[in-house]
Amino acid sequence: MTETRMAETPAAETERAVFKIHINGSIDAVWREITKTDEPQGAFFNMQLHTPGLAVGAPIRMRTKSGKYTGAVGEVIEFDPPHVYAHTFRFTNLDDPECIVRYRLKEVANGVEFTMELENMAKGAKSTKQMTRGGTMIVNTLKRIVETGRPSMGTRALYTMFKVMEPMTPKKSLTSRWP
Repeated sequence: MTETRMAETPAAETERAVFKIHINGSIDAVWREITKTDEPQGAFFNMQLHTPGLAVGAPIRMRTKSGKYTGAVGEVIEFDPPHVYAHTFRFTNLDDPECIVRYRLKEVANGVEFTMELENMAKGAKSTKQMTRGGTMIVNTLKRIVETGRPSMGTRALYTMFKVMEPMTPKKSLTSRWP
């Protein structure tokens, strides 16, 4: 059964972006990568998903591997395994309004068509710029992880830099502020 809850934002003040890619892998492997909570999600900037359970209405937190910082927060608004998962999204270090991230998985010949839709992004917001730039990296990294078992060398180097820079994360993003 699919449940959906939507946030209300005037369409004239928002932007939308869609990222689509073919992944040579099973729908279950792709689903696991985008919903796993037992280890960092390599496709999502090596952050770890924290939630009391993936179900409509459940809070989600994307935290650093150390757990000290929370980079993004949201709430599950749609959950239909293994085809649709959607949640609200807001960066903790920015005061921009939340948007919606929706993942759609469709079995196709030789794999999965994976679509990531970014909706209700505030026009001109820093979050919108960051998410739009990061979308291509996310879908390409997800493809690489499912097909080869790990991110590219460049992505791994970026994640190492994130780890080194973690102590410089704004105090606003401390996990103690985002239970």
